Amino acid sequence: MGTPSLSLWAVLVLTLLLGGLWAPCVVSRQPNFIVILADDVGWGDLGANWAETKETPHLDQLAAEGTRFVDFHSAASTCSPSRASLLTGRLGLRNGVTHNFAISSLGGLPLNETTLAEVLREAGYSTGAIGKWHLGHHGRHHPNSRGKGCARGDSWGPRGHLDPTDLLTCLSGFDFYFGIPYSHDMGCTDSPGYNLPPCPPCPRHGTAASRVARKDCYTEVALPLLENVTIVQQPVELGSLARRYVEEAARFIQRASDSGRPFFLYLALAHMHVPLSPPLPPSPGRGVYGASLGEMDELVGRIKELADSLGQGSTLLWFTGDNGPWAQKCELAGRLGPFVGAWQRQRGGSSAKQTTWEGGHRVPALVYWPGRVPARRTSHALLSVLDIFPTLVALAGAALPPNRSFDGLDVSPVLFGWSDVGHKVLLHPNSGAAGKVGEIEALRLAQYKAFYTTGGATACDGSTGPAERHRPPLIFNLDRDIQEQQPLDVASREYQAVLPAISRAYAQALQDIAADNVSVADYSQDPAAIPCCNAQHVGCRCHGAHGGLGSSWDPHVEKRTARLCL
Repeated sequence: MGTPSLSLWAVLVLTLLLGGLWAPCVVSRQPNFIVILADDVGWGDLGANWAETKETPHLDQLAAEGTRFVDFHSAASTCSPSRASLLTGRLGLRNGVTHNFAISSLGGLPLNETTLAEVLREAGYSTGAIGKWHLGHHGRHHPNSRGKGCARGDSWGPRGHLDPTDLLTCLSGFDFYFGIPYSHDMGCTDSPGYNLPPCPPCPRHGTAASRVARKDCYTEVALPLLENVTIVQQPVELGSLARRYVEEAARFIQRASDSGRPFFLYLALAHMHVPLSPPLPPSPGRGVYGASLGEMDELVGRIKELADSLGQGSTLLWFTGDNGPWAQKCELAGRLGPFVGAWQRQRGGSSAKQTTWEGGHRVPALVYWPGRVPARRTSHALLSVLDIFPTLVALAGAALPPNRSFDGLDVSPVLFGWSDVGHKVLLHPNSGAAGKVGEIEALRLAQYKAFYTTGGATACDGSTGPAERHRPPLIFNLDRDIQEQQPLDVASREYQAVLPAISRAYAQALQDIAADNVSVADYSQDPAAIPCCNAQHVGCRCHGAHGGLGSSWDPHVEKRTARLCL
């Protein structure tokens, strides 16, 4: 009778010992994070989402080996606000970023906002940002130095210039940055790529910039490429940018791996924003957009290979987009899939980027984490770019910054397949098409979407949809009307049944934002804030613009003139 008890006791002790030895290893090992943010990508630009798309085999494979989220939304439908929300987990009405920053902006994402990079860095992560920033590049708003660690008067000299030798003493942003400080159409290049209408190349040899260019072409200053605080190329060679991003990602990952620290890599692609610069002439039937989409797909495939090389299950990869397609660019714009915003199209204007129609903010989203995130799964949970911040913070074992409210959720149960419930309510701010920028103009509650203001952005045909206010709101049932074609009849039982819940949710959201610690971004501008490699050259051109700084540069001059003016 004693033997079974002894055996049971031995098994129990062994189980406890093994559990005690194994559990801390599982819990204490922090995963690596790679967040890939595509630019102006359409929901229908993935073959996994839209059968007509044939150019994305690597992304489709990523979907097959991970989870695809089909009701996933950007936090705004234009560049800077969407990126600010990704890195803070807060809407623009809270973090202060309600519209885009300019090349001459003095400000950026407010410094009292805590970014995902800052939280993860405190948790022991190496942090790197590669690609488009567009959250301020001047002074402490630069991705390397943004944050509360640099006090003006310590390492800051007169007129706000930061000496790179002092930079390491006040870092509180990303450890490493390589990329373009804003959109890559916000500066001239020698090979401008495809845009509609086209922009001219940079002026050369003291020749004046063309005066026949459109007003939204940047002909006076060349587009800069930065490595940390140094301009390494101006103008950028757009045709090699995708390759360089992959190379820098590989170097960053290798350095982090060698250090033994987990890493967070934020890779903000130039694709699929214009100008498009496909590596090869587009083949018949594929077009410029299809060729560029294929290049982006190959880039993502190479990043996945890098993640897999670190060991299965060690790295979470999250792919999504900052907003929907830029319809004004006609055949150079992405595919909306079924989210055409038919009600708005009937009244003129685009229902994509800059709008609160589904085509403006519903974006593709894939999460890949072998052994943790289920493969071949499609989730219909209502999720947002806002959720990336709190989810990664939780998975890293870190804590959310105090004294502020977050619009994002920790959706790790949804990632792991334990739940398919996301947001009960999701807010959609105006991003330039209608109303005051940043204001909450639309709201999602379950399958219902309410519009308090509608409007269309500039469409391919040049039309725009006038802003219209709706009191009571327009309400669509997206389960039956994904094209947003016919709002519910105000007199219908369905409308009357759902309106009180929508009105309460809207009022509560506005009250919560009003009571929060909100930030205010500085949108003032000064030409002195424009990144310039050499102000004595036309367009700020560097002599060795095709390969970085030329060997003809005097080292002292190079150090002074090639530095980003901070």
